[in-house]
Amino acid sequence: MSVLNCSTKLLILEKMLKSHFPESLKVYGAVMNINRGNPFQKEVVVDSWPDFKAVITRRQKEAEMDNLDHYTNAYAVFYKDIRAYRRLLEEHDVINWDQVFQIQGLQSELYDVSKAVANSKQLDVKLTSFKAVHFSRLSTLPNTSSLMGSSPQLTYLSVADADLLNRTWSRGGNEQCLRYIVNLISCFPSVCVRDDKGNPVSWSLTDQFATMCHGYTLPEHRRKGYCKLVALTLARKLQSQGFPSQGNVLDDNIASISLLKSVHAEFLPCRFHRLILTPATFSGQIYL
Repeated sequence: MSVLNCSTKLLILEKMLKSHFPESLKVYGAVMNINRGNPFQKEVVVDSWPDFKAVITRRQKEAEMDNLDHYTNAYAVFYKDIRAYRRLLEEHDVINWDQVFQIQGLQSELYDVSKAVANSKQLDVKLTSFKAVHFSRLSTLPNTSSLMGSSPQLTYLSVADADLLNRTWSRGGNEQCLRYIVNLISCFPSVCVRDDKGNPVSWSLTDQFATMCHGYTLPEHRRKGYCKLVALTLARKLQSQGFPSQGNVLDDNIASISLLKSVHAEFLPCRFHRLILTPATFSGQIYL
């Protein structure tokens, strides 16, 4: 196991990961953020270098942590050899098994191997699986100028909006999520439509893996084209900064799937898997 601290090696890794799209997208997004100021205090672990077979991004050990904050305590995984990934999981000091945390990735064997190792350590594992989505390159995204009426103001989120986002997010409603949203808004691109009083009515933000997330429109402002406007504007913003414009959508979210199809987003052949792992010590104390 090796922690990549060298900026040159991290830039090389970023280029190497591009040749393994789409399965490497989550790790790639995290590495891009590391190479651009590392606002979320991440680091990279590989089984070997330069011929790595597994790579994990994780929170830096010196970063402040809340053991109940599975939003922030998140690992992204990409492997060429599932056995190398399992060996990394089993190696001492790679994963902090004493806290509630996430593992994210886009490979089919991720769940079974992670669950096997976690169960051996008496952790509970909850899996949620999504369709993985990627937006077209900037030049082929539909034009959004026709959606811009005189009333809405297209801008970005501020930390003052975090409480509203925490209350409306299906995964939110708790102290850890509120703090996480504040950090996302502070660190990464977002887009927001505000009404004539300056209140947010539709928005989306970007997470620590450069993934578009928490796309939401208040019920009384739906069917006005705001969600499409927000999604395409954020995709453009990410692409203008060199990031991929990726997202995830649950299989039963028919409205979002229809929207994505209408803008010709690409549904990737792989699925996005999010595992939330909970030690017995914290069972019943967290919001999933």
